[in-house]
Amino acid sequence: MAKNKTEQTEANVREFIEAFADSEQKKKDSYTLIQLMQEATGQEPKMWGPSIIGFGSYHYKYKTGHEGDAPLLGFSPRKAALSLYVYTGLDEHRYLLDGMGKFKIGKVCIYVKKLEDIDKDKLRRLMDESLRYLRENYEIQ
Repeated sequence: MAKNKTEQTEANVREFIEAFADSEQKKKDSYTLIQLMQEATGQEPKMWGPSIIGFGSYHYKYKTGHEGDAPLLGFSPRKAALSLYVYTGLDEHRYLLDGMGKFKIGKVCIYVKKLEDIDKDKLRRLMDESLRYLRENYEIQ
């Protein structure tokens, strides 16, 4: 079985933001996201892999037998956009994206250029619903 690439590390979150975020706006947005995700999870930010800031963790196991740990919520201040790991990707939760603002979506990742492009109240609601789902369906660590 392949080893998971994204595991929690001991790297310093603040040092990562200051070195990795390529603009003052991304730095500011990163610190705002830390506050929002910390409030939502009650967890301190930790680095996951080389570039994801995550909060809390849960254990998953797929039918294929692949298993591992992942952050409950997270983000990365990537060059092209902020990558937000706050969405389950489930059709039943798609309504939570309605009216959230200007973003693009991957399978379970939401990409925003800057936080002011999205409604933070709707983002909080999305995070809360994702957390509820994870707590009901996975082993929270």
